[in-house]
Amino acid sequence: MRAVPLASLIRPTDESYGFEMDEYWLWCGSAVEGEDGRWHMFSARWPKALPFFNGYVTASEIVHASSDGPYGPYRFEDVVLPDRGESFWDGRMTHNPSVVKYGDTYALYYIGSQYHGPRPNFETLTQTQCAAVGECYGNIRIGVATSRSVYGPWERRDYPVLEPAERGWDSTVVTNPAPCVLDDGSVLLFYRSNTPNGMKIGVAKAESFADRFTRVVDHPLFQEFDDMVIEDVFVWSNGKNLEMIAKDCNGKMCGEKWGGVQFVSRDGVRWEAADPIKAYSRTVRFRDGRSVEAYHLERPNVTFKDGAPLFISFAYGVGGGTPHRFGNKNFDAMTRSKTLIVPLSDGG
Repeated sequence: MRAVPLASLIRPTDESYGFEMDEYWLWCGSAVEGEDGRWHMFSARWPKALPFFNGYVTASEIVHASSDGPYGPYRFEDVVLPDRGESFWDGRMTHNPSVVKYGDTYALYYIGSQYHGPRPNFETLTQTQCAAVGECYGNIRIGVATSRSVYGPWERRDYPVLEPAERGWDSTVVTNPAPCVLDDGSVLLFYRSNTPNGMKIGVAKAESFADRFTRVVDHPLFQEFDDMVIEDVFVWSNGKNLEMIAKDCNGKMCGEKWGGVQFVSRDGVRWEAADPIKAYSRTVRFRDGRSVEAYHLERPNVTFKDGAPLFISFAYGVGGGTPHRFGNKNFDAMTRSKTLIVPLSDGG
């Protein structure tokens, strides 16, 4: 099976490429060309007055930004999925946006959650045990909002489209949604769950945007790859096969810890390594000649133009100590974060 050699398409980026807000942490980032011919970015944000990790769990909201060109800089437009109260399944937190389009409809997939009581402040969130964090993380589900315009209004469902299984390998949490719309309008949804053996990837399917998902198989994918640990998958169709990029958490597939790996599949269930398997490096090249080992480089999301990959959006963290050590304290050491765009062509 042939795959687009993504690594060979990567171009240097620029500090102005992407989306950043001075008073907020920004994470994730999924972009699409709008019906107005402009470019639109959907990212998660929460106040910098809160610690990064526990702050996202209890205070993240999905926002919309726009730009005249594909690379940016993107400017804030509005809050797309705000707090709507603890009576809703996604009433207190929205995160992990991934936007897709089919026909004249935009679909924004995300994780949402709720918890009881007031929003915790910085001091409460830095306690060893914060009840709101545990409650909120345990209630994470995957949902979808739809609109005929990137400017909204966005229709939120009062139900999640994928929940943890009652029992089995993915009964703890379902998170990191990665939708892939097929030619007939059905959607394959790839997601992550946490297991006693580490993070695992699953796949489910729905016949349309608004439908609830049904698991395609009752086991995690990639069981044939020993010792592989991946997350933050992104999947697309190249017209013949499905392709996936993901973060290689232990580096055993691509040779670089937290670098990017690429796979190809005919059915979304059985995957094989692409040639080359390495999709991107954690070392980011800039147009001014610098090469920076990213403190965090996560949540890769590819945006296409006329069927060709145009750029990758990354969650990009700056500052702290040793780049990309694992753990919440490492996240909290960051000084800023943004959605960074890395071009995949000389156009734009």
